[in-house]
Amino acid sequence: MKFGLSTLGCPDWTLERVAEAAADYGYEGIELRILDGEVITPALVRANQERLLSVFAGSGPRIVGLGTSVRMSMADPKERAEQERTLGEFIDLARELGVPMVRIFGGRISDGDDEAGAVDHVVESLSRCAPAAERAGITIALETHDDFSRSAVVAAALARVKSSSVGALWDTHHPYRMGENLAEVWANLANRLVHVHLKDAQRRPDGGWNLVLLGKGEVPCREILRALVLRGYRGYVVAEWEKKWHPEIPAPEVAFPQHIAKMKEWVADII
Repeated sequence: MKFGLSTLGCPDWTLERVAEAAADYGYEGIELRILDGEVITPALVRANQERLLSVFAGSGPRIVGLGTSVRMSMADPKERAEQERTLGEFIDLARELGVPMVRIFGGRISDGDDEAGAVDHVVESLSRCAPAAERAGITIALETHDDFSRSAVVAAALARVKSSSVGALWDTHHPYRMGENLAEVWANLANRLVHVHLKDAQRRPDGGWNLVLLGKGEVPCREILRALVLRGYRGYVVAEWEKKWHPEIPAPEVAFPQHIAKMKEWVADII
């Protein structure tokens, strides 16, 4: 198991600062979600390609994933075709940059559609995109997020996309808030699990959630990490700190060191 951080947690940092801080804190990988304060697009990554190759060329932390905004659940075939085109561009960029994984979302269920229909749309799009990922040696990771927050929904889609280049990304918060326990998520995703976002949160009286530092909330992050270790998970566990979307939460200078210290503490207790 290896630890990474997402640039979602440091929207005001330059790439250079990200690389330096990740190395200082002891992270091995970086998931690129924000670049110079902006959500990544193929054009933004392409414009910074040489810079990315230069900054992450050494023996320090590497880029382990492109955290895209691609969504594939929409009923409109034209909208999905555009999302598929964008994913294809990200796959090409990942190959050129030596990045092994591209994250996508299922997305929201379109008006007039239902969950089964949304799963159908995602399956159709992933099936069309999988061959390009296979040729490039890239893994497409479908995240537990949006209307695919339940691991059971992600599993239903992946069961119909047989490609080894398509897998699951377990965002620990979303299945939990949807009522799924650790055992359920593991049963649904274990055979296709390729990436993990470890994130803690505390439920508010109004039913919403406050993002908190690891171990300060109610998401069973310690137990999840224990399960991953004991079951031999060898991929990345990325501390996803949503500072970009929630500017009120602590700064990355606080969150990132706390996250890796807590993860290493928990792993040491297991070993």
